[in-house]
Formats: sequence, C-alpha cells, structure tokens
Amino acid sequence: MAIQIVKWNIEEETGYKPITTFWQDFSIADKFGLPAIRDTFDRAFAEWKGNYKYLTELVMVLNHKIWQFYNMSKKAQEEGNETLAKKYESFSRLYDELWRRADGYACYYLKGEEAVYYFNVTD
Repeated sequence: MAIQIVKWNIEEETGYKPITTFWQDFSIADKFGLPAIRDTFDRAFAEWKGNYKYLTELVMVLNHKIWQFYNMSKKAQEEGNETLAKKYESFSRLYDELWRRADGYACYYLKGEEAVYYFNVTD
C-alpha cells in the first residue's frame, strides 16, 4: 500500500524548519482513521512532552492538521459529498481535541526560556 503524504509547507510559510517526523507520522495515521490518529498522539505525547522543542512542533502539527481537515471537509461539502465531509470533520474535531490537550500542557508546564521558545514559534 503506497501512502501519499501531503507536504507540510511550514518552512515556506514561516521559515520554521521541522525537527521531527510528526507531520509524516500523523499523515500516515490519517490513512488508518481516528484510532490510529489517537494512538499516534498518545505515543508521541507520552514520549516527547518533556522535550519543549518537540512538544512545540507537536502542537504546530496538530494545529495544521485541524485546518487541513476542516478545509477538506468544507470542500467535500461544497462538492456534495456529505459522507466524506463528515469523515473529514471528525478528523478535524479529533485533531482539535488533541491540540487542546497538548497546548494546554505546554502552556501550563513550560516555564522561562522554554515558554518563550514555545510562544515565539507558535505565534
């Protein structure tokens, strides 16, 4: 099974150079559905929440995934494909839930220079 991964154009948009494979990891999980997305998050968050740079990138990826699937849902809706629109909306909602969890953790636990880094990069 060949999996096409949509390029994350964050570097072109903001100059931020990714340091993890989170975008690719979640893009692969997308192909396997909601349980795979949640599992990918649970593993990444548990492993990397103590690394403020990785946590920052995780939050960024989750945020971009929210909007990727929100836009895909709207497009499917415009094309009259309600089934696909609902699927993409459920992905967007899950990514929003996961983003809120990771962002809340970062906002609560990161202090000093780590917090400065987080807010500068995610701003």
